[in-house]
Formats: sequence, structure tokens, C-alpha cells
Amino acid sequence: MTELFTLERGEAPLLISIPHLGTQIPDDLRDRYTDVALTVADTDWHLDRLYAFARELGATMLGARMSRYVIDLNRPSNDESLYPGQTTTGLCPTETFRGEPVYRAGCAPDAAEKARRVQTYWQPYHDTLTAELARLRELHANVLLWEAHSIASVLPRLFEGKLPDLNLGTQDGRTAVTAVQQAAIDAASESGFTWVANGRFKGGFITRQFGAPQQGIHAVQLEMCQSTYMHEHAPFDYAPERAAQVQPILRKMVGGALAAVKAV
Repeated sequence: MTELFTLERGEAPLLISIPHLGTQIPDDLRDRYTDVALTVADTDWHLDRLYAFARELGATMLGARMSRYVIDLNRPSNDESLYPGQTTTGLCPTETFRGEPVYRAGCAPDAAEKARRVQTYWQPYHDTLTAELARLRELHANVLLWEAHSIASVLPRLFEGKLPDLNLGTQDGRTAVTAVQQAAIDAASESGFTWVANGRFKGGFITRQFGAPQQGIHAVQLEMCQSTYMHEHAPFDYAPERAAQVQPILRKMVGGALAAVKAV
């Protein structure tokens, strides 16, 4: 564990990455942020708890501690848009998912500050991802990188209507072989939860950057509706009774994809 992320090493060909788990904003930056931003509402809340079962599978678990409002670890360091033409948030977001200002007037980071944050916060997470995937590749011919995300189910600024409960992304099949994607789809389709593959969320920067099936790394992103396991409004509490319904499905999705990776 460091001040930037938590890391638990396993030996199985499975790495669970949770880049939006963090809620921390450094003390020397806090006075730049609006009161709304300091609630860090757009956090991918409680996913370390929801994915706790992965430890039993021998997974390596990597979770950010810094808030995405400091820097978004799932965006390119050059801030290039992942979804050209669509509304989204950037490397150092200036608006929340609901369009509220993140920074007080005149306090948004300039280019030099963004570069500092890339070096200080973004690069160490990505270096660790690279190192852990390399370690696992030394042990296994193929490895599954599972990008764990969650989001409020209704966000009119970003998408129409309500999202499906489970949103799988493999960049239209480019970041994982078909059998791996299909195993996750099969588990989702048998679940009773709504789902889609490569819909609004096709996989963020980490999925696209590290997913390289030809090099033995199969990357799958799952963007879940938070309504499946928690309360979507402050104080954003975990909902054990809801989580108990979706957690076995997650285990089947991850477990199925892992079995497919082992069979490649």
C-alpha cells in the first residue's frame, strides 16, 4: 500500500484494477475545489468490497486512493477524448457528471499543474499496472485484466435514459479474444440483470492501452450501475441486500472470463 493506491498481489492470471475507487484530495489542493466536488460523488464507491471474492480466485487487486477529481487514471495522459463527439470528462475534470463545477473560480489546473499531476499521481498507477501484468505474464501464458467501474444509473448529461445494469467493454472485441468476452456475456445474460456489450462504454484508456490478446493480456471493462449494490445519493452507502444479489453474478462473470483465459 502507498498513499496513491493499494496493491494486494496474487498468483492467479487475474488482475482487478479499480482506478476510480479513490476519495482522497490532497490537503494542499482542497481549497481549490467547490463544496460539491469535495463530496467526490463520482467515485466508484465500494468496489473493493464488492469484488472481495476475487481474492479467493487468487487475484491481484489494485485500487486507487486519490479521487478522479484530482486526476482520472482511466484517461490518456495527453487528455485525448476517448469518445469523440460525445460528452465526457477529461484527465483533470472541471465538471462533475451532472455538470457542476469542480473548481472554484480561477482555480482549475493549468497545463503545468496537469503535467505535475500526471507525473505525481497518474504515472505511478500505470507503472504499477505494467509491472504487475508483466509479473503475471511470467507465470502464465495469458492474463485477464478486469477493469472494475461503477456509475450512477441515470446521468442525463452523459447518456439517455437509464443505463443497463452491467456494461461490458472490450473495444468492440479488440482487447480480449471472443471466448473471454463471451464467457462474461453468458454469465450476464443468465443473471436477470440488464446488460450490454460494447454499448455506451466500450472500455476506457486502461482497457485500450493494456488489452493486447496477441501478447497474452485480455482486458475487459465492466461499468456497473451503482443502483445494483449501493445507494446512489449521499452518503453513498453500501446496500448489502442489493449487493448480495449481484455479487454472485460478478463472480460468475469474472470466473467465466478467467476460465476462458486459462483455456486460450
